[in-house]
Amino acid sequence: MLALKNIDQLERATEARLDALRDEAARNGQVQTAGIKPSGSPLPQSRAEEGYYGNPLLKPPVWTWQVPLYFFAGGVAGAAANIAFVAHALGRDPSLVRMALWIALSGAVASAPLLIADLGRPSRFLNMLRVFKLRSPMSVGAWTLAVFSSAVGLAVVCQETVLRGYTNDVLLALRWVAEAAGALTGLVLLSYTSVLLAVSAIPVWSENRQLLPLHFVASALGASAGILELLGFLNPATNGMAFVAAAVETCLAVSIEMRGRPVDAPVREGRVGWLIRAAGTLTGPLPLLLRIFFARTFGVRRVASVCFILGGLLSRYAWIAAGRVSARDSKILFDLQRGKT
Repeated sequence: MLALKNIDQLERATEARLDALRDEAARNGQVQTAGIKPSGSPLPQSRAEEGYYGNPLLKPPVWTWQVPLYFFAGGVAGAAANIAFVAHALGRDPSLVRMALWIALSGAVASAPLLIADLGRPSRFLNMLRVFKLRSPMSVGAWTLAVFSSAVGLAVVCQETVLRGYTNDVLLALRWVAEAAGALTGLVLLSYTSVLLAVSAIPVWSENRQLLPLHFVASALGASAGILELLGFLNPATNGMAFVAAAVETCLAVSIEMRGRPVDAPVREGRVGWLIRAAGTLTGPLPLLLRIFFARTFGVRRVASVCFILGGLLSRYAWIAAGRVSARDSKILFDLQRGKT
């Protein structure tokens, strides 16, 4: 009976407390009293800045260092395959076509181990090839890499066979088919990695879903053209591609700085912001100015190419780092959902 009496008294006290809170809310429109928290409870108070009870709302990317390098190598390979196909179709320098195919093959060969290293073991990569899911960027990427590698490998074999004097109509037709397949899958390879970021829930990536594909395509094209220039192909075609890529990168860098959106804070502020700026300078204004004012000076085009390649690689690491910073900012995610940014 004594226990029941104590419970009844506790219920009355609780109801009285609730009535007091309701009266305060009715008078003032809000309750200043702190929320109810059990005595000795380990649960922290929920705040937008700290996520859900101290836990971040989003899981930051856990990709290892191999993934940004894979993004870069795959993009360069895809761009090189398209350069080779277009140059061949236009009847341009056969040596340029050959070298572009070798660059594409080298990038494809490097991409598979980098992706497998991040996945942990080869069987996981093979499991991704068991089913093709058009709505899954990872599935599309794995299949694209497999088809691309096969296509450019076959194109290189046909190319080298023809150069050694062994040729027939079937071999020539096979070469064209392989180069076309490499170019088509190369377009996917050089751009789909940006889609991997854009379709995620991380604010700085998802809110830049229109900018990221342009950046990845332009930087891959400029890096591929830069590699060709470093290998001695200092012709108007490679200079034109690198010039256009640098101009696009300059516009994108200016766009990021001028928008001033809170969601873009990770790419403008702190250490990651400076990394983004450094990468943008190396791929944008610096090589662009070198090509405009000093293109005829000996060695300057090679310097511009080196700058662009380094900037393109650095930008992949910088955007991944920006994603980690953005994932920790729960307040931005709340604001986006409320339509405040």
